[in-house]
Amino acid sequence: MARASKHKYDPDYIEKVAHACVEADEEPLRFLYYDCARYEGTVKLPVSGAPHEFKASDQWLRDLGAKNLFAIRRGVLKFRGWKPKKMPIAPAAPTDADFAPDFEQKGVDMRIGLDMATFSERRSVDRVILVSGDTDCVPAMKHVRKAGLQVVLVSMPNGRTIPELLWHSDFERLVAWP
Repeated sequence: MARASKHKYDPDYIEKVAHACVEADEEPLRFLYYDCARYEGTVKLPVSGAPHEFKASDQWLRDLGAKNLFAIRRGVLKFRGWKPKKMPIAPAAPTDADFAPDFEQKGVDMRIGLDMATFSERRSVDRVILVSGDTDCVPAMKHVRKAGLQVVLVSMPNGRTIPELLWHSDFERLVAWP
């Protein structure tokens, strides 16, 4: 959403967004950021079979994790193969350029759910502020609410609020892009 709104998505901007989600009468315990580093590794191209190397750095996650009150929860980005850029594939012989890499983020939803369950079990917070558009968070949201914690769902301008997430939150908080 930040990139679509023409904001530079970097650790400094993520920090500003996180602080913008907290109201004046609230004190954050910690900002948990769930993501994974870009894929790094060598794979075979889909048509030619030639090796293709993906190079990446996780420095931006380390920089974000070094900020006050931030903790990074890392998932893993898995390479799942190649998918056609257009369907149907051109009738002529396809080339490597007709395919895009297919990646899948793994483990992030589980970490969100485990952290939310831990907060509700330990009663270390009264409220969870969630910035997500992923309905995989619904079971964790239900668990937290059953334990007596409040769930605040953050909505950003020009973002699409998922109704299922609203149904399982206590409040919707519209936060302007900093």
